[in-house]
Amino acid sequence: MDQRSQQPALGAVHGEAALIRAVGTFALTAAVINVIIGGGIFRMPAALSTQVGIAAPIALIAGALAIIPIALCFAAVGSRVAATGGPYTYLTAAFGQFAGFIAGALMWISNITSSAGVAAALSEQVANLVPALAGPVPRALLITGVYAVLFALNAFGVKIGARAIVALATLKLTPLFLLAAIGIWFVDWNLVSFSVGDVPSWTALGASMALVMFAYSGMETALVPSGELRDPSRNVPRATVAAILLVVLLYLGLQIVGQGVLGAGLGTSKVPVADTAGALWGPGRILLLITACISMTGFMMGNLLGTSRLVYALGRDGYLPRVFGRVTETHRVPMNALIAHATPAWILAIAGSFDTLALISGGAICLVYGLVSFAAWWAQRKDLRERGDAPFVLPGGPVIPLIAVASMVLVVFTLTSKELTAIGVALAALVAIYAGLHLNRKRAP
Repeated sequence: MDQRSQQPALGAVHGEAALIRAVGTFALTAAVINVIIGGGIFRMPAALSTQVGIAAPIALIAGALAIIPIALCFAAVGSRVAATGGPYTYLTAAFGQFAGFIAGALMWISNITSSAGVAAALSEQVANLVPALAGPVPRALLITGVYAVLFALNAFGVKIGARAIVALATLKLTPLFLLAAIGIWFVDWNLVSFSVGDVPSWTALGASMALVMFAYSGMETALVPSGELRDPSRNVPRATVAAILLVVLLYLGLQIVGQGVLGAGLGTSKVPVADTAGALWGPGRILLLITACISMTGFMMGNLLGTSRLVYALGRDGYLPRVFGRVTETHRVPMNALIAHATPAWILAIAGSFDTLALISGGAICLVYGLVSFAAWWAQRKDLRERGDAPFVLPGGPVIPLIAVASMVLVVFTLTSKELTAIGVALAALVAIYAGLHLNRKRAP
């Protein structure tokens, strides 16, 4: 047989070895922060103030106690599994193909809706700055232009994508950290409480946790391109834990400053972070509105980078058409996977709103977190090692994964019956899709 006939088609390269390991600790930390700090932070202070009142910081602390064990579980299992795909490959390595497919499909659905929801929120922020863009047609053109630019940046390789993420993270994080650091000196501490006795009710605190977990979510997307990380056994734990701690400190600082400066007005503000900045310094409101736009764009950038690699992994392993498992020969990026993720997100962003699209995203990601935490315990118990380096070991054996799984179960059960039904229907549909794909593979010669 002619040797050339065995080569992949021109312009496409297959397999994990085709990816370039170009992402280090700093870029990965920035990617995790960039994806987490997207649209949620610019809405959350007002919502928490409405739900929990002056004790809103307690909800953020409770959320941190839930998300840090999850971050440690991600670090542990991520340092043991080599292939690109994040939670999809973690669950596949630990429990087999069915669990991996469920995790991957849930995560893709969550990321499509979260990207679209943040894009819809971005259009609202821009319209606040430029009212002429508030109409349906200008809004659609704005969303289309944003997705086109982000797609182009990702299409020219992971190095350019990673550099763009670092740049966007720097631009958006600087004003936010400055607001928290400077604003803390102007806080009226009578308007802020860390006492459990000031929580209106346990029901209110539980309801706020779903919002907090949505705001803290995102690390799973940034960790998907593990096939493009340098020294993942060291970089994944360091980057994940460092990013989560920085995010928790920033969110807590902004909540305290918002409450201490705006008081009861925080709960009624549509742009609470910008209004807090404006109360301290007039031009600060415009600055933070611009920061919100940059932040949301950065979220969408990280979402597209990470999720396209998830779709690539599903195509690579035959759960989606194998065309999604190819990367371009020139820039070594999964172009078809980029298109598959960006297109439905773009359509949903034009048609939907942030609140509607966040529904399935938040519920699905809590399920993914619980599954990954269980996989971390199982992988450590079985001493799973797909990498040559020593893995990150969770102290206490099953204790941290147990805390992580229990916290996610509690958050899921704070959802309403309508939200739980939506998740159940989605899971049933995913099982049906898996069964069909599995049957087709068995029939194939």
